[in-house]
Amino acid sequence: MNTYLPEGRLLNTQENRAALASLAGIKDAMFHGTVLEGRALLCDKEHNLHVELGTMRGIIPRNECAMGIEDGSVRDIAIISRVNKPVMFKVLELETDLSGTSYAVLSRRAVQEEYLREYIGKLSHGDVIDVTVTHLENFGAFCDVGAGISALLPIDGISVSRIPHPNVRFAVNQQIRAVVKDIDESLRLTLSHKELLGTWEENAALFSIGETVPGIVRSVEKYGIFIELTANLAGLAEYADGIYVGQHTSVYIKNIIPEKMKIKLIIVDSFSAEYPLPPVRYFMDINHIDSFLYSPEHCDKRIESVFE
Repeated sequence: MNTYLPEGRLLNTQENRAALASLAGIKDAMFHGTVLEGRALLCDKEHNLHVELGTMRGIIPRNECAMGIEDGSVRDIAIISRVNKPVMFKVLELETDLSGTSYAVLSRRAVQEEYLREYIGKLSHGDVIDVTVTHLENFGAFCDVGAGISALLPIDGISVSRIPHPNVRFAVNQQIRAVVKDIDESLRLTLSHKELLGTWEENAALFSIGETVPGIVRSVEKYGIFIELTANLAGLAEYADGIYVGQHTSVYIKNIIPEKMKIKLIIVDSFSAEYPLPPVRYFMDINHIDSFLYSPEHCDKRIESVFE
């Protein structure tokens, strides 16, 4: 079991709550270097983070808020944006202010450095890890891979079916799994996701000829309209006027042709609707993959991911 987690996943665990429930628990965590988590309540004018511990105040000094703050490679927005969100930390020491009130000096940077050294630095291409989506851009989804350390999941790695924006697949704070695609010299990760969503045949097996099923218009071309049936499967319907990208559809499955990796569809209806994001369906529950062949074995077109 992975003990190195994205921020937010320790907050309500029994162990975390127990450690923060008493001064003795906080002292024990300080002695053993235990990673804890609390909610950041304030970023003061010096950009120190104030964290809710329950039994006392916790303060993360500015330079201890994140790796890169001290040398300027990370901007202070990384501190400000943590307000009202969970932050991981280690307890460095206990202090007393001028009024005689005790408070804990904390370090988030120490947790990030440990994660980088003991977890991220030991990952390999093809490892499957737990991440949390933190924000979405046109070009991809940024994910917390551990203790607030960010990695990019490019839009073309999210699914085989092409999408206009990552927000049609994910929401901020969504917990997903991802594959380590690349690790650079600075231990920055690039992720992939589509390999976990099943092969063409696995997805096509969910459907049968003669069924009428839901779909989403992903592309309108002169030669036809591509309808997404699942995140890793699309079919082609004949072109028709008045249909545009993003519409929901009901489609009749006319034919399924594995050797050509094609599904022929007939559009029964198309319409605009606001439906919640469907849950992510994973077709594998493993911790590492060396390669992934999406296309059927006897198909001339070969779509494959290789992790080296």
